[in-house]
Amino acid sequence: MLNWSWNRHDPLAAPAEGGETKILEPTPPPTLESPKKAKLALALGGGAARGWAHIGVLRALDEAGIEVGMIAGTSIGALVGGCYLAGKLDELETFARSLTMRRIAGLLDLTIGGGGLLGGMRLTKRMQEHLEGLSIEELDRPFVSVATELHTGHEVWISSGSLITGLRASYALPGIFEPVKCNNRTLVDGALVNPVPTSVCRAYEQPLVVAVNLNYEIFGRSAVVKHNASVQPIDDGRKKPEDVRVGLTGTMVQAFNIIQERISRARLAGDPPDLALHPRLADIGLSEFHRAGEAIDRGYTETMAQISALKRMQEVFAR
Repeated sequence: MLNWSWNRHDPLAAPAEGGETKILEPTPPPTLESPKKAKLALALGGGAARGWAHIGVLRALDEAGIEVGMIAGTSIGALVGGCYLAGKLDELETFARSLTMRRIAGLLDLTIGGGGLLGGMRLTKRMQEHLEGLSIEELDRPFVSVATELHTGHEVWISSGSLITGLRASYALPGIFEPVKCNNRTLVDGALVNPVPTSVCRAYEQPLVVAVNLNYEIFGRSAVVKHNASVQPIDDGRKKPEDVRVGLTGTMVQAFNIIQERISRARLAGDPPDLALHPRLADIGLSEFHRAGEAIDRGYTETMAQISALKRMQEVFAR
């Protein structure tokens, strides 16, 4: 009869040959795999100065640990998205927050007889300090900037070649910046055809598409107004918006606001994102680049309010 005993309730002790007790190594508990999460494909919309809000959006996503797998950008959405994927978001934010009305004036290079009021070369020089020689193919994730071919109206997707050229073409607002010549095409702002490029992300077969629309609350729902031109308006002594003198620049800006807002609604209705972020930016004008701090904070706030929904969607779309 074997001369040994052991505590049957001790899983670490077991009999060994010769009657000695052998201590077994504990079996590690099975590791629980963290749920898989789908990466976000971001469609960053145009909106000129309101576009600084994209910086706040990206800051919030990084802070929450939500990974971005692709970016398609239009106009300033392309600028912010391209700088983010190039690892230059810190530099861009520092530049944006440093802008004052006086500094903005110093960046404007007026041209006479060109395709726009501004040549844009001073802004290009600032970009070259950080992005010179970088190609879109060198970015670690897919990136597409959207532009418009001036002579045909075609929507142009720039997914290779010089990153700086792709960004400049996407934000070349007609009448303001000179068009960009590239491969025998004359390219202008992509917001003329696709202000919030959700369709680009869909074409790249991205499972979870999140759009950032900067123009959602600018005008509200569109309406048709029946108007009798022969009826004289009633003067009630109150000043109306239509009584304010707009001027040439104001007319151009407001017209572009209308174009972006109406096209955005039509394109997003036909090809909606899985989730849309709508930073509250109605009071920030297209040319108020000196209000970067406000725009960034509002983009951050809107995104943080949707973080829980984004994380749930990541898990659902990864199945």
